[in-house]
Amino acid sequence: MRPMTSPPLLSPSSSSSSRLLLLRLLLSRRRSPASRSPPPPLRRRLPLLAASMSSSSSTAATRNPGSVVADADGLARKVIADFDGTLTRYWYDGSRGQSSHGLLRQGNEEYDAKREELFEHYHPIEICPDIPLPEKAKLMEEWWEKTHALLIEGGLTYEAIRQSVADAKITFRDGVVKLFEFLEERDIPVLVFSAGLADIIEEVFRQKLHRSFKNIKVVSNRMVFNEEGRLVSFKGKTIHVLNKNEHALDMAAPVHDNLGDPNGYTDDYSLVKKRTNVLLLGDHIGDLGMSDGLNYENRIAVGFLNNNIEKSLKDYSEAFDIVYLNDAPMVGVVELVSELCP
Repeated sequence: MRPMTSPPLLSPSSSSSSRLLLLRLLLSRRRSPASRSPPPPLRRRLPLLAASMSSSSSTAATRNPGSVVADADGLARKVIADFDGTLTRYWYDGSRGQSSHGLLRQGNEEYDAKREELFEHYHPIEICPDIPLPEKAKLMEEWWEKTHALLIEGGLTYEAIRQSVADAKITFRDGVVKLFEFLEERDIPVLVFSAGLADIIEEVFRQKLHRSFKNIKVVSNRMVFNEEGRLVSFKGKTIHVLNKNEHALDMAAPVHDNLGDPNGYTDDYSLVKKRTNVLLLGDHIGDLGMSDGLNYENRIAVGFLNNNIEKSLKDYSEAFDIVYLNDAPMVGVVELVSELCP
């Protein structure tokens, strides 16, 4: 059942339901620990338009007060985004939507059931706010390794992936295409990090968006298929919900490579590494680790809190610079990047 809309998180002076929540970010607070250069000079104070607070909206945003924006023209030169629950909607027609892992049907009911049993055991651990992160990370890796083993043992084929996506209850947030188009026009790289499966994510792009974006790279668990199209192994280190970071860049691949992009775009990780201002999008506190390994100067972290709001809001508010509630559309992020990269 879809949660009720939370009231907008406004200051006592904000009485109009149509007013925008003005957010000022202190970027020096979000500087990379590895960066020792002085903060850039303040050029102007820029209010970041986070969400339209209408009475019918299912969105709300919150931010710690007392902060400012530095060098807006130089920010958001790279976007790092989680996939499930961040680029995609958490809810689908009033019920929980499927993740890139959860939508998969192997064509083998026995192994589908085994993977569902793993989900029932480990998912409550994933969303429990009371388990320490180090302990939770070990359990998440255990879950992912067991699931991958079942996919191989159960004889997954690429044709099963295509059919699974076609039948899936999965959709992108409203405004995602507009965001991608805006970033592509300005040659801003987008790294899509996911604890799911890269091959499924690329198929979701293909079937649900029906187009490619030359600036998007997918960093996720990547499968290896034999000549008959049957899964035989996985590449590299397992990426789970709590260890996504830029050390996994060698597993990235431009989505357009699998879509037959006619422009012949050449991937260049060195250009990505040089872009030291980051906009990070995630729906899990562990997603903040996606920028690990990058010597960034400034980072704005945007969190999507889709469920378990009362328990998790305080932690999300402290961890992220901006928090959107109740499966909010991507319109606030589009407004944000429009202000940062006019």
